[in-house]
Amino acid sequence: MTNSAATGKVFLVGAGPGDPGLITLRGVQCLAQADVVLYDYLANARLLRHARPGAELVSLGAHGHTKIWKQAEINARMVADAQAGKRVVRLKGGDPAVFGRLGEELEALRAQHIAFEIVPGITAALAASSYAGVPITHRDLASAVALVTGHENDGKSESALDYDALARFPGTLVFYMGVTRVQAWTSGLLAAGKSSETPVAIIRRCSLPDQVVVHSTLGHTANELTPASKLRPPVIVVVGDVARLDADWSWFDQRPLFGQKIAVTRAAHQAEELRVLLEECGAEVYEQPAIAISEPADWRPVDEALGRLGDFHWIVFSSANGVTHFMQRLFDQGHDARALGNCKIAVIGPGTQEALARFHLNADIVPHEYRAEALAASLAPAAQGQRFLLVRASRGREVLSHELLKAGGDVQQIVVYESRDVTEPDARVGELLQAGELDWMTVTSSAIARSLANLFGPDLQRTKLVSISPITSGVLRELGYEPAAEARDFTMRGVVEAVVRAS
Repeated sequence: MTNSAATGKVFLVGAGPGDPGLITLRGVQCLAQADVVLYDYLANARLLRHARPGAELVSLGAHGHTKIWKQAEINARMVADAQAGKRVVRLKGGDPAVFGRLGEELEALRAQHIAFEIVPGITAALAASSYAGVPITHRDLASAVALVTGHENDGKSESALDYDALARFPGTLVFYMGVTRVQAWTSGLLAAGKSSETPVAIIRRCSLPDQVVVHSTLGHTANELTPASKLRPPVIVVVGDVARLDADWSWFDQRPLFGQKIAVTRAAHQAEELRVLLEECGAEVYEQPAIAISEPADWRPVDEALGRLGDFHWIVFSSANGVTHFMQRLFDQGHDARALGNCKIAVIGPGTQEALARFHLNADIVPHEYRAEALAASLAPAAQGQRFLLVRASRGREVLSHELLKAGGDVQQIVVYESRDVTEPDARVGELLQAGELDWMTVTSSAIARSLANLFGPDLQRTKLVSISPITSGVLRELGYEPAAEARDFTMRGVVEAVVRAS
């Protein structure tokens, strides 16, 4: 065997059943070190965010969209990349060892003496127990499970499945890849004596926001999976008494926003918090950044202010972005938190306060109402003779500066980040919007409201808008769009709660 250090290594990683949160920690670690990622269409594309910057990401094709790679082509690519000294992740839906053609890939790697590691994943049969309310084992109903392929190798002269044995099997049968051959395997079981009334659960896209669970019987399963039905792959079919258990066992589709399609419009680097909150409520979330955040074109005014922080009594932050960019520039200029000296700090709300806490700093003032008017009202009574440094974006309302000046304060403003409109809409969001299939779009600032109006124009009337605050709602109305819901608490969690109340 050749020295494996002279070549690369292949990691055969299970991506899980669909939900990107169900990959293992070891799988994430492998993605983070990969030079090349070869991924199946069943592997959630969001998992690619775990790949290191610069890694080559190679799709192995998707049914109905792009050419599907043949197994020999996949094997050859893995071998070639590893022999070139690269670390390769072969990312496979479910578990690599469960109907994932793992054996063929291992044979190819072993033949070339290439080092490999197998990282298991959650297979669809196990996920169905948790996500579809169909426990594949049950103390009273099933003490054994058989995993069966519904699509055997086309080169076989006859089926390797023993339908007589499967019909007698004392437990649960789970069929993978059984849609196109449903007539064959259901007929085989029925001919072998399996009752046509045997309960069946058909689960499509297990663990994903558009998961579908259909309860039927073995005698009707072929009718449920016709080409005209919406139950197209990926589908698994659970056959046995466990499939008749009460559908209320499924927590997944009981969540308040299950089946709702929602577009999150915050800047790309800030979308995660809102996306996670919506997904926890069951929504299918699409990201459509309406604004982009970048460094200011000229740092000199900021650097000048940083050099004399001791001159200010107050530093006032009106956004989490402002905190992050201000503190990072402070550090880049060779300072640390001690440079803040005796300055007091005011922030506009809890999100900005959380950003400040990440730098181990506490705010002296956080208004009860999270908007500029409330922050100004909190600072104004003692503003006379005080020097304020307002840390802000390149655009925004002038309420805070105006009110502090009116109260006798000395105000200097510095722009620590540029906010600009995104001019190209996401293609998928645009399609859903035009088709009237997007249920909600979030609007979490006045700038986002204006940008969305420019991006989508009248099509914005085809969805429901949820506003983060009365200020943002007012801007939407000025633009001709009536919000369908408004947050009571002007936070990301408040936005989600508003959607839930209105749904």
